[in-house]
Amino acid sequence: MIKISNINLPLNESDTPYIQLAAKKLKILSSEILNVICLKRSIDARKKNSIQIVITLAVTVRNENAILKRLKNQNGIAKYTPYKYNIPTIITKKQRPVVIGFGPAGMFSALILAKAGLQPIVLERGKPALERQKSVDLFRKFGILDTESNIQFGEGGAGTFSDGKLNTGINDPRIRFVLETFVEHGAPADILYNAKPHIGTDYLINVVQNIRNTIINLGGEVVFDAKFTEYKTDTEGKLTEVLYVKGDSIKTIKTDSCILATGHSARDVFRLLKKNSVMLTQKNFAMGMRIEHLQSDLDHYMYGKNAGHPALSAADYKLAVHLPSGHSLYTFCMCPGGEVVASSSEENRLVVNGMSYHARNGTNANSALLVGISPEDLNSTDPLAGMILQEKLEYKAYIAAGGEYKAPVCLVGDFLEGKISAGYGKIKPTYTPGCSFVSPKDYLPEFMTETLKAGIIAMAQRLPLFADPEAVLTGIESRSSSPVRINRNEYFQSVNLPGLYPCGEGAGYAGGITSAAVDGLKCAEMLLKQVN
Repeated sequence: MIKISNINLPLNESDTPYIQLAAKKLKILSSEILNVICLKRSIDARKKNSIQIVITLAVTVRNENAILKRLKNQNGIAKYTPYKYNIPTIITKKQRPVVIGFGPAGMFSALILAKAGLQPIVLERGKPALERQKSVDLFRKFGILDTESNIQFGEGGAGTFSDGKLNTGINDPRIRFVLETFVEHGAPADILYNAKPHIGTDYLINVVQNIRNTIINLGGEVVFDAKFTEYKTDTEGKLTEVLYVKGDSIKTIKTDSCILATGHSARDVFRLLKKNSVMLTQKNFAMGMRIEHLQSDLDHYMYGKNAGHPALSAADYKLAVHLPSGHSLYTFCMCPGGEVVASSSEENRLVVNGMSYHARNGTNANSALLVGISPEDLNSTDPLAGMILQEKLEYKAYIAAGGEYKAPVCLVGDFLEGKISAGYGKIKPTYTPGCSFVSPKDYLPEFMTETLKAGIIAMAQRLPLFADPEAVLTGIESRSSSPVRINRNEYFQSVNLPGLYPCGEGAGYAGGITSAAVDGLKCAEMLLKQVN
């Protein structure tokens, strides 16, 4: 195949057939092209009066070698070899591997183990996706929390009820396999080429069920309402059994290999590992608030007169500022046309997150505004110190807003002036089951509020929308990443618990759906190497 990079099109030509574009670039007839695949499609909106659609294509042609030789000095044209993910087949293994957690990391590790013939057993403390949806809806509407099945726990993990954002900072060829797997199981095909791919929670809830069915059809087993509680080792300290609670029963699985992919909110697991002296360390993490603007305002700022053009997606942004104080503020999980959602998983603790449907056609845009927190900020050697701080601030936010899982909110203008808001302007919060006007200083430490203030002012210099005094801030966003790392060696096993493979976001090795899925693949690969 031939790769043609950086084809620039004005908006009024954005629907030009790919075969026509490829033929023009390769200087051949359309009849010489056998197949065309779009590898990447992005928007270049740096010049609002001349927005471009930028496309990269992979083309199968007759006489490929001759064409490449003729165009060898032309920029943007090169030979292309599609990525293929190869899975080894294992014939025999005495004990089935266990995967704990069915978020992206656990899901993809289980899928690979099942494809290799190992018949993994997956333990998920939450419920299947459709039952989980009912729990989430009940909490969002009425504040009735199921502590075992919610936005954090259940089939698909926390990402199921998010924007389903798939862009990532990592550069790994396995990403292509992850995207292809999602599409194979019902995700929109445009995630294969959009520069900023996202699935949307409305699609994800079906995709995760389809992946589960594939695992089962390959001989795997997925057990819901199964809460991991303990493990056992032999005299040499190697893993021999995994214990879990289902209903009123404690059940045991004999295994010598377990992929631990419980996510960043399974605090009971962190405490279990610490009690058993499994090596844990503090890591950088972040907390803050969600900020909401009108999506129409953002579209007009980013696209100018072209806002609303059918070739343009809902506008987004990504900002980061490093302040003289030494702290940083950055946006995270920006949700165009989305909602701020109730995301608590523990009683009397308040947590928010962002969510979008695939169409991203909601009234508001929202994004996390996160203050970077390092181990030096914690003033503690306890590996769980960051987690303990999360718990403390979530409780303070819950109390400050008056309980019943109402969220503390304020307007940006009032926050910058040190006032408590008394009413909304043009922007209304999307959070349910309710909001209360609260000053962030009532539940956040001073270094966080000062970083938020200075950071918002600095961000407004890059994106003036951040200076909108009617923008709404909602707290507390505290689960963006794990504050704990479960140390692992070069074989991806715990450094002092052989047989345990810490994996994904909860273990401190990923940050988002795609990177967690990739880490799940890597852990499964290492487990398979140990089998061989």
